[in-house]
Amino acid sequence: MRSLRFTPFLFALAACTPRGGIVTGAGTAGSAYDVVIENGRVIDGTGAAWYYGDVAVRGDRIAAIGPRGAFKGARAAHRVDATGHVVAPGFIDIQAQSYGNFMSGDGLALSMVTQGITTAILGEGDTPAPVNDKILALETDSAARARMQRFAGPHGFSDWLEFMVGRGASQNIGSFVGNGTVRVYGHGGGMGTATPVEIDTMQAMVRRAMEDGAFGIASALIYPPNVYASPAELTEINKAAAPYGGVYITHMRSEGDKFLEGIDEAISVGKGAGVPVEIYHLKAAGVRNWPKMDVAIAKIDSARAAGQDVQADMYLYPAGGNSFASCIPPKYAADGKLMDNLKNPALRATIVAEIQARDAGFENLCEAATPENVMVVGFRKPENQKYEGKRLSEIAAAMNKSWGEVIIDLNVAEDLGLSEILFLMSEENIQKQIRLPWMKFGTDASTQDPARARGMVHPRAYGNFPRLLGKYVRNEKVTPLEDAVRKASSAVATRLQIHDRGVIKPGLKADLVVFDPNTIIDNATFEKPHQLSTGMKDVIVNGVAVVRDGKHTGAKPGEVVRGPGYRR
Repeated sequence: MRSLRFTPFLFALAACTPRGGIVTGAGTAGSAYDVVIENGRVIDGTGAAWYYGDVAVRGDRIAAIGPRGAFKGARAAHRVDATGHVVAPGFIDIQAQSYGNFMSGDGLALSMVTQGITTAILGEGDTPAPVNDKILALETDSAARARMQRFAGPHGFSDWLEFMVGRGASQNIGSFVGNGTVRVYGHGGGMGTATPVEIDTMQAMVRRAMEDGAFGIASALIYPPNVYASPAELTEINKAAAPYGGVYITHMRSEGDKFLEGIDEAISVGKGAGVPVEIYHLKAAGVRNWPKMDVAIAKIDSARAAGQDVQADMYLYPAGGNSFASCIPPKYAADGKLMDNLKNPALRATIVAEIQARDAGFENLCEAATPENVMVVGFRKPENQKYEGKRLSEIAAAMNKSWGEVIIDLNVAEDLGLSEILFLMSEENIQKQIRLPWMKFGTDASTQDPARARGMVHPRAYGNFPRLLGKYVRNEKVTPLEDAVRKASSAVATRLQIHDRGVIKPGLKADLVVFDPNTIIDNATFEKPHQLSTGMKDVIVNGVAVVRDGKHTGAKPGEVVRGPGYRR
């Protein structure tokens, strides 16, 4: 079981340039290396212009960088011919969701590493750790509760991270601590204002998680129990993360009708707590809200100009995806009673009316998208398979019910296991956001394996980063290749203070990708999602090849990555 403590850069070696003609880093042409990548166009992740060069790896580190042919005479256990290809730092997914694969699956992260993603950052909204009696009390499955117990100790957050890599993982893994977990840990699963004693409990939990390596606190403010936290509560718990270099990252309370108010809240929480703010998957959701993007960007730029660190990330698709239950008012999920409330005939008419209302006091993305733009996926029961991938409006017509009734009935029938894909965003805004200097990228998806896949999923699980490089860089020339690589690698490493990844530099961890800039592309679509991306030739994690010639090697060299507050 390996873990990693991050410290400031230990290496002050000058970066190699093609004009210098000298080898930088450890070793010479007569040295022995584990891997030599030669004849490629090196894009180092800093945003600097590409150059032809060779990269040598020894152990889990980048040992040296030189001009083409620099390591021709060196002994190397493996050589990668990168002729016609780009050599770049491994990509860092700031919004990964592969909990199942890491905790109980094969750990291979197939659809992610074939995108070039070498590090997965978890944590949006809720995390499996740490746990206490209040968290365990909400779990009704005794077997699941027993599994959760392993993360109940004083260093439960660290135990969870180490458990995942201990099982074997092809990606490095790090995480924020989920705000929903923080709230239940102190207050329980109900609504209501947290008491001062409960806030103290939350802050103590946050401090321990930060010392265990959390990057900060991650909220998802349209989902229960996150939605029950007030801005004041969010400010107080983030104050506990501030001394450890924590970042407040948030799926805002609204990305639709109250999009701008959501940004105001995020900025206010960060300012009050003294922490940087990162906005998950920045978007203006719903046609009527598309014009708000210019104002949203101006708000963030204004905050930055005034000296507050506010940034954002995004995925590269015009549709989002989440649980089909998210279009039900979150108050009905308090204390774990969502299913009971949905089955209560006395509440049915009220819940339907609230689901279908334009403003019922919650972020109703089904209404913002309209039922015609909500694709329902994830059906398990044979009698419901006919609805897989159908639009909510089609299903309502087939069932001869209102779309609000369909949301209730299908969630009950499928035991809250359904997902939805919501077509909400404009292509113009996507391209505008990609160009922003403070933008980064995340999949907001769980890894998939086409050989084992069941049902339909959002194509971002297979194609987010190749879509960036193929569609938006090569085909549509929205942004230069060097800047796209920077935003996919060092921009995230810098944001999270991961000091030894994200750049090609001697002495840093050997997380590297080799891809063909002329062919890399996403193949997954909304209608046929289970297709791996193509064009990613080689992916190296901690010096070990996890993808070679486009195929997974089965290697699992992933390590824990931790935030700046980590204490051994």
